Amino acid sequence: MKIISTSLALGAVSTAFCLSAQAQAPDSAVEQAVEQIVVVANRVPVPTKRVGLSISVLDVADLQDHGNIALKDILRQTAAVGGSNYGGAGAISQIRIRGEEGFRTLTLFDGMRLSDNSAPQVGTPVEQLLSSGIGRVEMLRGPQGLSYGADAGGVVSISSIAASPGLKFDIDGQAGSFGTNQIAASVSAANETADFYLTATDFQSDGYNVRVSDTVIADKDGYENQTYHARLGVNVSENLRLELVHREVAGTSQYDGCYSGTTVYDCEAIYDLDATRLAATYTTESFSHSLAYSTSDTDREDLALGVLAFGSAGELERWEYVGSAKQLPGFDLVFGVDLEQEKNGNLARDNEGYYVEALSDFSDSLFFTAGVRQDRNDDFGNHTSYRISAAYLLALDAGELKLKTSYGTGFRSPSLYEIDYNRGAFAFPPASLLTLSEEASVGFEYGVEYQANAGLYLELVIFDQDVEDAIYFDLAGFSGYLQDIGASNSSGVEMIANYPLSTQLSLS
Repeated sequence: MKIISTSLALGAVSTAFCLSAQAQAPDSAVEQAVEQIVVVANRVPVPTKRVGLSISVLDVADLQDHGNIALKDILRQTAAVGGSNYGGAGAISQIRIRGEEGFRTLTLFDGMRLSDNSAPQVGTPVEQLLSSGIGRVEMLRGPQGLSYGADAGGVVSISSIAASPGLKFDIDGQAGSFGTNQIAASVSAANETADFYLTATDFQSDGYNVRVSDTVIADKDGYENQTYHARLGVNVSENLRLELVHREVAGTSQYDGCYSGTTVYDCEAIYDLDATRLAATYTTESFSHSLAYSTSDTDREDLALGVLAFGSAGELERWEYVGSAKQLPGFDLVFGVDLEQEKNGNLARDNEGYYVEALSDFSDSLFFTAGVRQDRNDDFGNHTSYRISAAYLLALDAGELKLKTSYGTGFRSPSLYEIDYNRGAFAFPPASLLTLSEEASVGFEYGVEYQANAGLYLELVIFDQDVEDAIYFDLAGFSGYLQDIGASNSSGVEMIANYPLSTQLSLS
């Protein structure tokens, strides 16, 4: 199989033509869109028609239809998402939601935060995320400080493939140009008492000579990735479920242009992730309670001419409780607490978060949400975030129309690395004289969605968001990390259309 990926993006508008054997029939597509349930918006299952926020959802068929090995190459084909890449496979990459920096996007995998505390700005190393083994992606666009806390300028929530009843084995092999090949294998099983899913993926690519300035050795810059992901669930009783998730990633990428006394072209980056999450969920008709503990360790090494030039290590330890009260008079309530400790080398910092959100339940056509969150950060004190949203459904003869709007805020504390760098030996004025403060974000949107009975789906969203005191690296003088005075604005229009022409052909 030859792997070919081609895309064209212009602003916030993307166009794709998709031929799929797994596409739904028109009537089925309507039912799926209207009755679809999402969790990423409010941390509890909510029908999409009640959500006033902008959400993109990809199921396992969508992921397979795109045919990309790297998840970032699939996400950047969705609305309002852009991507940047500094080379071939495995090179440093970012996913930008609504034009914001990639490190302001929070990524979750089966509930685990993939935040890389060994990196300068604690982003997600999306270049290390393969699409194999993924069953669903929910993407929440815009500032989401309410439920998810600091750094959540947008949320990508990934779920592994759900285990089906019985025992199942899968093996998949792909190959393409530049010596690219991947082998993925999985085993899963499920019954009424327990279920598990285990997948292992080995990806290799010889790559190509990324920099034209590399005329010295003119070598290929390859990439290797070995990923293991496991999920085990046990239904202790009708109401109580325990779940254990573990993930390991080992990535090695070659690149050009590192420094070892002078610029050299024999460079290598080694990335290792070890993450685990244990959760217990108790659910009744009126209440739900979920308590989870997760930990992740990330190690990075950069080699120049085979010698260690730079190394960093990060840890993230997190306790998280999410509760909900249903069947209250006219509304549902979602509330939670999270306690987090992040480490970068010898530096450490704690953050506590408390939040509550009300979801209206008094109407079948009009829906409101309102919530507030309080964060207590070791270094930067208390911060309050909030979010309100509304959605209104209007039944039409040919389908259903939804009007929606939301307004939300968030913040991001300077990372431990950013603070330490400006205090270290490599910084100099003006960065060394600057005391970094936290970033604050605010965003609003309003839009309309139309779902026709014949399967046509249309969405138009207008958004505007600001980041106050944005932190950036001084690329002009290389003095360290600086901070913008005032607001950095991102605004635009998202236009989405999807139409199933037949059971096998859809246009989006």
